[in-house]
Amino acid sequence: MNYNELNFQGLQAERQWDVSEAFPVLMRKVYVWMTLALAITGFTAYGVATSPGVLQAIYTNQILFWGLIIAEFALVFGVSAAINRLSLATATLMFILYSVINGALLSYIFLAYTASSVATVFFITAGTFGAMALIGYTTKADLSSMGKILFMALIGLIIATVVNIFIKSDGLTMILSYVGVLIFVGLTAYDTQKIKQMLLQAPDASEGAQKMALLGALTLYLDFINLFIYLLRIFGKRE
Repeated sequence: MNYNELNFQGLQAERQWDVSEAFPVLMRKVYVWMTLALAITGFTAYGVATSPGVLQAIYTNQILFWGLIIAEFALVFGVSAAINRLSLATATLMFILYSVINGALLSYIFLAYTASSVATVFFITAGTFGAMALIGYTTKADLSSMGKILFMALIGLIIATVVNIFIKSDGLTMILSYVGVLIFVGLTAYDTQKIKQMLLQAPDASEGAQKMALLGALTLYLDFINLFIYLLRIFGKRE
């Protein structure tokens, strides 16, 4: 065996060590950022719900209300589309800001549903999410085809939800809630596998790799929040 072969094997072994060291660090960051965002959303929602002046300002001022919704979409699309151009610090701040705005808009759940049912549904969501994330992480099956189907179903769900805003059918709302649960249960497994595969290719825990992890955290955060909302519509007890 000559020097070049030894050098190649050494570089290959070093790369494998880098991957094995970087991957758990990056995956841990995904769930730390996601958990932090959920905590920020929860505390913000509760804080706004217990502040009548702030709550009234959001839901009676149409300019402020729609401004917050537009800001949400702008932040999500901004982080997703420009992640390569943003610094890690800027992307993280945008994620935190999105979590705060989302919490403010979700404050109504503490008024519409009993606190005990909100807590119960949260734990149901956490258990369901955890189980599906574990499946997505450990399964050997390729979930990419399922992801395409779920994405098309999600578009259909969005269209049907917009239509229901005008027809205001309680029956359709309940049907869409069950469909929404199925979609986001599946997306949790699919997105987890996709994030794992993406981070396995990261040679180290550089800023670029951490930005991919942040984007993964945002994706799973959205899966969790949507799953929670649809489960709350099914199991939540009204005030």
